[in-house]
Amino acid sequence: MPEAAVGTAAGTGPAAPPPRPARRRTLLLTGGALAVAAAVVAAALAAGGSDGRRTARASDGLRHTTVEITSAACGRGWTHPAAGKQVFDLHNTSSVAAEVYLTDPASGAVHGEVEGLAPGTTRPLRVTLGNGSYAFKCVSDDADAVTGPTVRVTGGKAKGGPAAVPVTQQDLIPPTLAYQKWIGARTVELAEKTDTLRDAIDRGDLTAARKDWLTAHLVYERMGAAYGTFGDADPAINGTTAGLAGGVHDKDFAGFHRVEYGLWHGESASALRGPAARLAGAVHDLRDGWPDQRMDPADVGLRAHEILENTVQFELTGRTDYGSGTNLATARANLDGTAELLGRLRPLLKTRAVGLSGIDTWMARTERTLDGFDHDGHWTPLDRLTRAQREKVDADLGELVERLADVAALTDVRRTA
Repeated sequence: MPEAAVGTAAGTGPAAPPPRPARRRTLLLTGGALAVAAAVVAAALAAGGSDGRRTARASDGLRHTTVEITSAACGRGWTHPAAGKQVFDLHNTSSVAAEVYLTDPASGAVHGEVEGLAPGTTRPLRVTLGNGSYAFKCVSDDADAVTGPTVRVTGGKAKGGPAAVPVTQQDLIPPTLAYQKWIGARTVELAEKTDTLRDAIDRGDLTAARKDWLTAHLVYERMGAAYGTFGDADPAINGTTAGLAGGVHDKDFAGFHRVEYGLWHGESASALRGPAARLAGAVHDLRDGWPDQRMDPADVGLRAHEILENTVQFELTGRTDYGSGTNLATARANLDGTAELLGRLRPLLKTRAVGLSGIDTWMARTERTLDGFDHDGHWTPLDRLTRAQREKVDADLGELVERLADVAALTDVRRTA
């Protein structure tokens, strides 16, 4: 992760960050569950022989089996099952796109998947199989899911890779409702802390306002999984200069970062009263309107990964620092927000995520790392970290983000019928 200078000259502000990434399915997991190769291996087909179905060893040294994917012939071609690490070259001979799962036909657990297999294309599915029963499930657009014949692997010594039972929309509703209730309580807390900030500015106590700003801002930064439901409230409360022609002096620059810029760039209390009042108003609107909002359960697992993904992209680069130098405090609050969401999802993950203990270990390790930069409420700015400190922060957050990608994939609702 490249370093970015945090200190900025008055009147310039940091580089505007891009919008938060849109929702997408994580396909390649790292040590937790399903595994999918991402590239087409044309050589594997050639190694399979003229009929395109024989099992062969390709240039990668792995056993390759070409499997046909259609609603009428889901899984045809897998006639010589064997244990161990291997590749299925999935060839869609139909006229519609399909999702393909290699499943345990008894439990429905998924050992591997390929999403969006276009008509006439071939993509590899890399798995490690142990002894047991397996079947391909083909889910074509505008058609019912079809499960192919059950294939039994016996006599192998290899231990099979992990598998996970797909999560349904119904599974995600209870944790989503619980988290939504928790967010409701945080909006009340946020309103109280933001009012305290506004009051300090109103009475001209900017020293107190700087402390109150951080307290209030961190409350908001712990609520990251709900940002997508906030709608227009998010840019009004926590917007940046992204897309604003006037940068930090643009009339539409608003929210916590607008107040931050003024507090740490010498603006007077009278100049900050308007921005602080508008911030408090936006927060009150969010609090009052939250009971009418509904979070999408399908997004909850993704947010558990995306919160810290955004932390690495925006906070560890200093791109959202407007003078306070508190990016590491924000990263710590983001970690709290991730922990809260993981707690709600834990009942689902305990029976699915092989790497859950590793996630817990890296959560605790990252917490200790970040807490080391909190000196009685005064946080070390990014540009004052030593090289070793910077490398450790980047490494810990980076590793944790990789592991949380498994949560996003495991909790992605898959069509199974």
